[in-house]
Amino acid sequence: MQIEECILWLSIIFITILCTPQPTIVRWSSTPPVSAETKLQWKGFCALIANAYYTRGMAWLPVKTLQLEQMAVTGVAEEPAVVASWMRLVFATLEVVSPQWPRV
Repeated sequence: MQIEECILWLSIIFITILCTPQPTIVRWSSTPPVSAETKLQWKGFCALIANAYYTRGMAWLPVKTLQLEQMAVTGVAEEPAVVASWMRLVFATLEVVSPQWPRV
């Protein structure tokens, strides 16, 4: 895994945490966790998933929906498998920081 890819995955996790209801997570640092550019690029992606998770109790979204969000923001959409991996990362992060269902 390349350094840029690791930073991207961590950025997605931080942006997902920013999408959680307050005060689920309290940050102690006064500096932002990701750059404004990265936040702009990924906030909508993470917010779509967080909204589905919190308001509709969903644990999955259509990949096409997320690809459309990518197209709207960046003009390019990643391959479905890549988008699905990022979606799993966001849902897994939400499940850890704000569980909605009992563990089986």
